[in-house]
Amino acid sequence: MSEISRPALVLASSSRYRRELLERLRVPFGVERPDVDEAALPGEEARTTAERLARAKAEAVGAHHRHALVIGSDQVASWRGQHIGKPGTHARALEQLVQFQGETVIFYSALCVLDCQSGRRLAAVAPVRVRFRSLATSELDAYLRMDEPYDCAGSAKSEGLGITLMESIESDDPTALVGLPLIRLVSMLRDLGYALPAPRAPGSGR
Repeated sequence: MSEISRPALVLASSSRYRRELLERLRVPFGVERPDVDEAALPGEEARTTAERLARAKAEAVGAHHRHALVIGSDQVASWRGQHIGKPGTHARALEQLVQFQGETVIFYSALCVLDCQSGRRLAAVAPVRVRFRSLATSELDAYLRMDEPYDCAGSAKSEGLGITLMESIESDDPTALVGLPLIRLVSMLRDLGYALPAPRAPGSGR
C-alpha cells in the first residue's frame, strides 16, 4: 500500500495524551470524540470494561466513516479488584495516592482498530503493573500540586514527575501506561496493510 492510497487514520478519543502518543508515529490522522458512556457495567471486571469501551469508541466513530481505520482505546485501573477512575479533584487524587502506598495497581490499556471498509476489527489489551512507593502524605500532596494529574486514572503521570512515586513498572509496551499502546497499535496497523514507518511517495525527498 503506497502512502498516497492509504486510508485515513482517525483517533476515536478526546484525550490529549493519546493524541500526543499517536503523533509519535509521524502520520496524519484525524481526531473525533466518541459519544460513549464510559461507566462500568455492574460486576464488570476492569479488563473487560477497557476492552468493551475501546471497541465501542471505535465503532461509534467508525459509523461516520466509510474508508478510514479508526483507533479506539480505553484505560481502566484496578486496585484490589476495584475500578480506579480519574480523580477530578486534588482531594480525591490525594486519597487515591494514599491508598496506593506500597501497593500494586494494574492499568488495563485496551486497543481496538476498526477497518471501516472491510469491517475487520483487531483488538488487544496491554496490562501494566505499577508498584507504588511508600511516601509521606506531604510528598504526595507536593507532587499533585506540581503535576496536577487530575485527569489521569491513578492520579500519577508516569511520563512526568509521577515516575518518582513508582517503585516498579511491569509491561511489554511502555506507552500503554500513558494510554495508547503504540507497539500493539503498530502491529495492528501493519496487519491491516498500513505499514510503519510510513513509506514516502516518489519524489517527496528525504
